[in-house]
This record gives sequence, structure tokens and C-alpha cells, in this order.
Amino acid sequence: MSFCAIDFGTSNSAVAVPDAATGATRLVALEGGQPTMPTAVFYAVEPGSPQLPELHYGRAALAAYVDGFDGRLMRSMKSVLGSPLVTQDTDIGAGHRVKFQDVIAAFLRRLKAQAESEHGAPIRRAVLGRPVFFVDEDAARDAAAQSALEAAARSVGFDEVRFQYEPIAAALDHERTVEGEELVLVADIGGGTSDFSLVRVGARRAARLERQDDILASHGVHVAGTDFDRRVELLSVLPSCGYRGVGPGGREVPSRVYFDLATWHLINTVYTAPRVAELRGMRDFYADPAQHRRLMKVVQQHLGHALGALAEGAKIEVAQSGRARIDLSLLEPGLAAELDEAQALQALDADLQRIADAATETARRAGVAPSQVDALYFTGGSTGLKPLTDRIAAAFPNARSVRGERFASVAQGLGLHAARCFGAAG
Repeated sequence: MSFCAIDFGTSNSAVAVPDAATGATRLVALEGGQPTMPTAVFYAVEPGSPQLPELHYGRAALAAYVDGFDGRLMRSMKSVLGSPLVTQDTDIGAGHRVKFQDVIAAFLRRLKAQAESEHGAPIRRAVLGRPVFFVDEDAARDAAAQSALEAAARSVGFDEVRFQYEPIAAALDHERTVEGEELVLVADIGGGTSDFSLVRVGARRAARLERQDDILASHGVHVAGTDFDRRVELLSVLPSCGYRGVGPGGREVPSRVYFDLATWHLINTVYTAPRVAELRGMRDFYADPAQHRRLMKVVQQHLGHALGALAEGAKIEVAQSGRARIDLSLLEPGLAAELDEAQALQALDADLQRIADAATETARRAGVAPSQVDALYFTGGSTGLKPLTDRIAAAFPNARSVRGERFASVAQGLGLHAARCFGAAG
């Protein structure tokens, strides 16, 4: 019985394979013994060389970028699904170009190879997780996103590809701990999407392969961790480079470049020669020449992703201790910014409320009062943000909060589903 289950996440990915010893599934050690790997690919190129780029994955990809290797870091590839970008190609340096869909395929190929190495046999069947919505309120683009992901999976050698909603997979993982019957609201909040499903679970239901009638409602929004990082970066990092700065006449400087710098998959578009020339010509737009000087340093030295990492770190630090000092010395010696919890929550308030509203909307669509929900099952990296989980929990007064493994519970549930699907198929 050869199959795998893949949680292809916006920020992190995980894989489960059958475990012959237990008859269940187990998580694959993807990198450095860890069951999760950052969803990242680095194309290392050698300037002036016709050789194809060398690919690095996960933490190695991030390290290659931080260490200053020539090439292109690709993150948040999942967010491209459902957009026209997925079929377009992009410059990765030294005259090489690659399609975004091929980047996704390269990462899936790596996951497949890791799964086969641990399983000890070729794998041709896979269950892939997918969010409730790749694209909000656009069924055609949402279907196109799944088709693109399936095409990428088939291109790397999976002959049979099935999908399961990621929140449902998390519910299956939670069900193993339930003795009676419960109504569980699964909150899967990762890097790119916040997905909710109201699911009926219970020990007597666990053996059923078809669980569609246990899914009472699903809903989601395309707002999550990367949006939080963008808000924090715009609030506390990019003002040093002129965001919301003014010109000599008091007019605010154009903001497009800052939104691009704060959006992972758009950062590299700022580094093109025409764009750099355009920004260089905007020097007189800034009343404070230091702001323009720092902006040019960012685009000329390709510091956009490093600034994004600073914003993400500040978000985590504020969540843990209530305050963060952001070291911006990469822009200018001695430069720093301060961020406290009140400022962060004010910047994130609209996003947090939109996510909390999606949770209550899920219950409404199921025809269930919030007071009837027995448990909230939190999974996904962004559920580490306590103000977010507290806001959701406040809307469901009788529900106990259960925390799954933030980065791997979906893969574990997908593994259970895959075992039932492919085990039944033989």
C-alpha cells in the first residue's frame, strides 16, 4: 500500500506516509529531522554561466537567500494559485526564467522524493490538502487553482490525486481524541487563508469512509499570517523608507512600491531594472532624502525579503512579550523602530475581525447557534497569535478550545483520510 498525504501550505508543508509497523500513518522527517518544512525554493544561479540553477528547498532555501547567494527565493507559492501569475514565467537571474507552476511542481517533487525515501517504495497516489477557498467568492478561479495544483502533482509522477479540505483533515485528527459526539468548529489559520468548518465528529463515526454529511458548513477568507506580516511591515518597518512620507509640497509619496515590498510574491518585481530606474527618478518626491536613500538601498541590495522577516519576527515578539524593538541597521547604522501590542492590534484589528466574523458565519451557514458548538479546534501557524484565538473563542461561549499541532495536524488528518481512501482501494 503506497500513498502519501501532502499538506502543501502557504508557509510550511508536511507529508504523511503509511507506517507498516502500526498500520497507521506517520509524518515524514522532511528536513533536519523536522516533520515540517518551509514552503520555499531558492534558485541558485551563477552569473554568466549557462548552467541550470541549483535548487534549494525549505530552511536551506531561506539560508541560501540570507547568506547572499545569487538567485531567487520563492515563497508563498500557494498564494499564486488561482491568479494569472501561475501560468506566467518570472526571472530568477543570469538570464534564466521559470514558470510559477513549475516552481510549485519542483517543491512537490521534493516532497514526493522525501516521502518515497522514508517509505522505501515508489509512490503514485496522493491526497493533497486544499483550503476551503483558494480565491474568495470566485468559483471559476477557485476551480482553476485546484486544477493547477493537480496538474503540478501529476507532472511529478502522481497518477492518482485526490483532495480533501484542510479543516476537515484537522477534524479527523481531532476525532481520535473524542469519545462521544461533538460539534467542532475547526479553525485552520495559516499563512495565506483562514478556513473554518463546522463538523460533527465522534467515535462511532470514525470508521465511516464517506463523511460528507458530517460537514455541516465550510467558510473561509483569504486573510491570515502573511497579511498580518504585511500590516506590521507597513506600520513599523517601511515608514523608514518613506511609506506615508510626504514631498516638499506636503503631498504623500506614491505608495505602490511599499505594498509590493510588503507582499512576498511581489517583492522581486521591484528589483527589475525599469522599476529601479523609476524609483531612482522619484528622489525629488521626498521631503526627507534619507527615506528615499533607504528605499533605494532596499531595491538595489534586494533587502525586501529581509524586511519581511523582520516584520514577521516583530509580530511574534509582540505576541509573546507585548513589545518589540525592530533593528533596522541593515538600512542605516543605529536605525530602529518600536512596536507595542496596542499598535499591532490596531493595525491588525480589521483582519482579526474579518477572520472572527468568518468563524461565526460558518456556524450561521450550518444553522447552528454559537452556544451549541462544543469545541474549537485550532490549527495552523497563525493560531499562535493569542488575540486572534481569544477573539474567536469569545464568540462561542460554551466551546472549549483545543489546540492541535500547529504545523502538522492537517497532514496527520490527511494521512488518516488517505489510508481510508487508498486502503479501501487496495
